[in-house]
Amino acid sequence: MAKVKDRPVLTSETLRPYVTRAMTDPQLRADLLAAFIAARSLYGQVAKGRGVKGKAEKVSDKDFQKHLQELVSELSTATDRLQGKEKRKSHKLRNRVVFLTGVTLGVLYNPWTGSATREWIMGRIAGEDGDGLEELADELAAEAEAATQDGGQSPTE
Repeated sequence: MAKVKDRPVLTSETLRPYVTRAMTDPQLRADLLAAFIAARSLYGQVAKGRGVKGKAEKVSDKDFQKHLQELVSELSTATDRLQGKEKRKSHKLRNRVVFLTGVTLGVLYNPWTGSATREWIMGRIAGEDGDGLEELADELAAEAEAATQDGGQSPTE
């Protein structure tokens, strides 16, 4: 068992940056105040329950659990702000791109419908006669040739 002397001692010097940040950061104060109000509300709700059975019913209530979850969220936000941690990045866009890529690959390489889907897409891109890609290549080559003849200027200038 650890002795009392082995425990880290909290001095005013170690707490000073946290207290200073709590005093100067209005967003941190707002987070701490919201967490305090939520905790006080939850404590009041639990204290109203009559006996252990009343408290157990209150704790199992969905609304109470939602408020408790909000309290934990507010406290974690305040803790991260107090410690100077940045917000975690959201990966919504990346996850959507990965999901849509997977769905697209699944549709294109599906054994039952993949070949028909690929033919339909090529028909839409290349045109019904199949010469659409060649025509596009010819147009791009003509634009590039015209640009080189105009002295290196791009056609958009």
